[in-house]
Amino acid sequence: MEDRIRRVYVPMTETGFYILFCLRTPRHGYGIGQRVSRMTGGQVAIGPGTMYGTLSKMEKDGLIEVCAEEDKRKIYRLTALGEEILNLEIQRIERLYKNSRGEDWNA
Repeated sequence: MEDRIRRVYVPMTETGFYILFCLRTPRHGYGIGQRVSRMTGGQVAIGPGTMYGTLSKMEKDGLIEVCAEEDKRKIYRLTALGEEILNLEIQRIERLYKNSRGEDWNA
């Protein structure tokens, strides 16, 4: 993985995280937005401009790719690089959570 990609995506924005997290299963942009809304009880909403701008950037950077088109909608999926970045971010979030609970502190 390029250092530049790691610096750009870790730590990740909440939007970026949810997009990659949802793309563990191939989806189109609208489907990602719907899934995020359900997962967060409506607390996180990704607008179309943010959604498609982020998808475009992630595709350009090689984190996701178009795997199909249905009714003029692009279906995206994670690439190996996208999975690697997502896993780094999940590990970072898990570490933050553990630390917030007082776990793993070296006294």
